[in-house]
Amino acid sequence: MYSISRKITLVKKALVSKNSFINDETIPSANTTFTCCNCHHENTIEITPYQSGFPISQVYHEDKVVSESTLLEQKIVNRTSQGMSHFGELTVNNLPTLYFGTDCSSCHSHYFCVFSYGEKQPGLTALTISGIWKYE
Repeated sequence: MYSISRKITLVKKALVSKNSFINDETIPSANTTFTCCNCHHENTIEITPYQSGFPISQVYHEDKVVSESTLLEQKIVNRTSQGMSHFGELTVNNLPTLYFGTDCSSCHSHYFCVFSYGEKQPGLTALTISGIWKYE
């Protein structure tokens, strides 16, 4: 898991085996797999709440890595509703949204993962992976 600091081009969305986790499914971490678009190898990712990822705003701020319009057009994120704007301008499910870079363990293709994590309502904590995209 790493942050991305240079401009990237999103190429294709990878197939993720499970993208939604609630309550105890996130403890101690949420584990899932994605299939590499290049070599079809099944890769495992582990997202640990409050430890994994980097703020999504780092990606679209000043179009540093990916433009805001690309994130919205590809439905990676949505505009945050007014009452939840303290989580940032763009989010997944109006929850704190993070990202990280990862690589295929077989062919070393690069991937960009976006997810949100937080309390959706009292007693319901949700972690949602918006998707994992191959990038160049």
